[in-house]
Amino acid sequence: MSLDRTFKITVIASIFLLCLTISAKDEFTHVEQQQINVETPGLFSHSNAFQVDFTQVAKDEYSFPLPVGKIAEKTHSDIIIETSKGDAVKAMFGGVVRLSRHTPNMGNVVVLRHDNGLETVYGRNAQNLVNVGQRVKAGETIAIVGNENGRGSLQFGIMVNGCRINPETILDVDAHALHRQLVTFKKVDKGIDVSTTRKERKKKEPEGMSLDTNDPFGGNSVYRLDLSAITSWHYPLKDSHVISNFGGRRRHSGVDIKNAPNKDVYAAFDGLVVQSGVFSGYGKCITVRHANGLETRYSHNSKNFVNVGDKVKAGDVIATTGRTGRATTEHLHFETRIAGRAFDPAFIFDHVNHCLHNCILQFKKNGSVKRVK
Repeated sequence: MSLDRTFKITVIASIFLLCLTISAKDEFTHVEQQQINVETPGLFSHSNAFQVDFTQVAKDEYSFPLPVGKIAEKTHSDIIIETSKGDAVKAMFGGVVRLSRHTPNMGNVVVLRHDNGLETVYGRNAQNLVNVGQRVKAGETIAIVGNENGRGSLQFGIMVNGCRINPETILDVDAHALHRQLVTFKKVDKGIDVSTTRKERKKKEPEGMSLDTNDPFGGNSVYRLDLSAITSWHYPLKDSHVISNFGGRRRHSGVDIKNAPNKDVYAAFDGLVVQSGVFSGYGKCITVRHANGLETRYSHNSKNFVNVGDKVKAGDVIATTGRTGRATTEHLHFETRIAGRAFDPAFIFDHVNHCLHNCILQFKKNGSVKRVK
């Protein structure tokens, strides 16, 4: 595409967003005030795509949500930022408070609808300091960070039309900076397609899978997974037993499985490695994305044997057990996730018999999961 054509598209998109901002009322429906993931009225009424030019964002028009925080966890749909207890949560861009309430899965949450067409989500707050309909500026304090294991912890996400996008598409999260780029957001049947002008080395991805997105809901509110139809699987650690279950007072995001130091860790299903490396409290960590909509995570490893972009088969040795990160003994911390949300791996695996359950699981976008057959 020529530079002139790109410039014209950018101008048209900017005019459209300006019109949207001018015409928008700082009023929201009951659904918009209650649900985190909702469509933005009018966002795609004139075109199925729009662009945001982040090269033109001024210094006072952007703020990292926790300016003194450190990244503790990254997924394709959100990031966890840790800081000191009581620190202030800042609005990333100027906008309007669409939601400010307590939710079962994310605690106190604020959702801001921004004039550039994006929405940002700030969860796990100790206290929300803004109300629905209130206009805020970039860098304005909107909440007090919540407390997680004695540390301040913020769960932060970015949405377009109710669909989560990978925050690292927009942010250099380690540097707390915006990527200076032109980003195109296109509405497609299964959500939002995001493309940027930032040049990155692309790794080949298996058909139907992406390093950036994994939304098994496909625009629906419910997703069902038939475990009995999965023929290729492997329990992640042989001859092991559970030493710490999912949830509880610590809100444990996975299950801890113990055998002995430097034992082989196996990929649970066929998939694509989307994260491999040292990952804050997880230590040496691997995340694998599977075509069935799941993601599995393996952490505290002594060694990782796979890299981002590698394709793995169920039963492939991907790591060895260790105690890297926040761990007091050698073990495997194993997580199962759907659309970025952790859920109890016991829904998938029988930890006593080390086998897959024979049932259908029903997932909802609000994070709930249950066996339906």
